[in-house]
Amino acid sequence: MLGTYEAFKQSIYDMTKIDLNSYKERQMKRRIEALISKHNITSYQDYIVKLKNDKVIFDEFINYITINVSEFFRNPEQWALLEKEVFPYLMERFGKDIKIWSAACSTGDEPYSLAMLLSKFLPLNKIKIIATDIDRTVMDKAKIGLYSDKSLKDLPEDFLKKYFNKINDRTYQISDQIKACVEFKQHDLLKDVYPSNCDLIVCRNVLIYFTDEAKNKIYQDFNKALKKDALLFVGSTEQIIQSQQIGFLNFKSFFYKKA
Repeated sequence: MLGTYEAFKQSIYDMTKIDLNSYKERQMKRRIEALISKHNITSYQDYIVKLKNDKVIFDEFINYITINVSEFFRNPEQWALLEKEVFPYLMERFGKDIKIWSAACSTGDEPYSLAMLLSKFLPLNKIKIIATDIDRTVMDKAKIGLYSDKSLKDLPEDFLKKYFNKINDRTYQISDQIKACVEFKQHDLLKDVYPSNCDLIVCRNVLIYFTDEAKNKIYQDFNKALKKDALLFVGSTEQIIQSQQIGFLNFKSFFYKKA
């Protein structure tokens, strides 16, 4: 239909340094072909020309290929575990000045959830969370902090009242107090330098889209970025196979401790 996907992947890498080989091919190819069809373009080659010459189409492509499904307090039982066992463990082990990295943070739901939950333990001016994503567009959305009611369905009611302003029946904006707790930075998990000496790294529901080889490299790099006994929090479908071989021990469900 569209010419060679291999040449397209190379062109994208040359333009953006995003390596599409590290994503599961069938899923990614289907997403890209749907986007190309939407613009009535008939070849990968013509699409590359458009990407080089039309910033709107380029930004749309970057936004489209990155996976941006996010909610506040997604999987509430895991956030309950974070509150009751994980944060108390981290503070007992490392003190209250803990370094948290929310990796592949998408539209900010996750780092903002972390900041709100931490506010039960610390004053807001003591909370600093690093939040990174490859996609600058979603981070721009995160900084604005507007969210639909669907994104907030699992948010505890007290946080909704305390930290959100209602814009209309379906839209809320997060408070500047919580925004100030989070520092957003663009970051590619496959090629950029990782933060160091982290006490907690949160990366959930993202690595399922990567190949096993890319996944293993990222887990190894996460391990290096953590302090000894620090924790990695992963998504519900992302249990690390043979975690001990890359230096992790099971801590709780979906939490791994650096050995």
